Amino acid sequence: MNDLPNRATSPAPLHPVGAGSERPVEAAVAALTHAAATRTPCAPVRQYLGTSDIDAAYEVQRRLAQARGAAGARRAGAKIGLTAPVVQRQFGVFQPDFGVLHDDMLYAHTEPLPLGRFLQPRAEGEIAFVLGRDLDRPGPSVADVLRATEFVLPAIEIVDSRIAGWDLAITDTVADNASSGAVVLGTTPYPVAGLDLARVGMTLRREGEAVSHGAGHACLGSPVVAVAWLARELVRREQPLRAGDVVMSGALGPMVPVGGPGRFRLELDGLGEVEAVLEEGTK
Repeated sequence: MNDLPNRATSPAPLHPVGAGSERPVEAAVAALTHAAATRTPCAPVRQYLGTSDIDAAYEVQRRLAQARGAAGARRAGAKIGLTAPVVQRQFGVFQPDFGVLHDDMLYAHTEPLPLGRFLQPRAEGEIAFVLGRDLDRPGPSVADVLRATEFVLPAIEIVDSRIAGWDLAITDTVADNASSGAVVLGTTPYPVAGLDLARVGMTLRREGEAVSHGAGHACLGSPVVAVAWLARELVRREQPLRAGDVVMSGALGPMVPVGGPGRFRLELDGLGEVEAVLEEGTK
């Protein structure tokens, strides 16, 4: 699978801009809901939202998350996307975004992940923060993030897109819950005291072969800086991070296609390892 978005092969829009009586947000919600339900990627939803109305895209995301909650999923935290310059270049989107984590997206080290739950999966190595305190006051700082963090974990995110060919503008990925899929968490917690997360080196391996390298400084300068950015954005949007939340702080290096069943192993300097096991199946 090509690492770059395939803009030439995306299907024609299901509904041209302005067609019918649906408002743009409703049309985007319908398209992404249908894609997830049918396991068939849809055309980019920027055909409804345009490429600059990020608030409308977050409203799409909010409605989709609300529907998942009504169906029984529990909010478990948040994820940051598009933090690493190499990932931004992969998609031509040069600003971070965020999405919601639900409890059914979280897996543990070596716990099998069914490939059938994904449409176009890719893997990336990250550091997960687990909060011990709320981050709900205006303008939370890096110091606030460090005080609120109970521990960090090595983590593999299986990112996914309901948009055909990963053909993304910022409004596409925001609306699509920051291209979220699933998260595999390590099982050994590490306190942040004394850690320089900007200097943590990362190697992601598939079946033992190194497929992605990176470091903490690729994530907005440091994963702590990325989480502070997220905390400020969520306070501003009246959706603050809470004690117990899992926060995926963003990729430390390039994302790579999953390509089929197999094992991905993430190695982080000083923060241990975690392994994602992808198997055939739908549950």
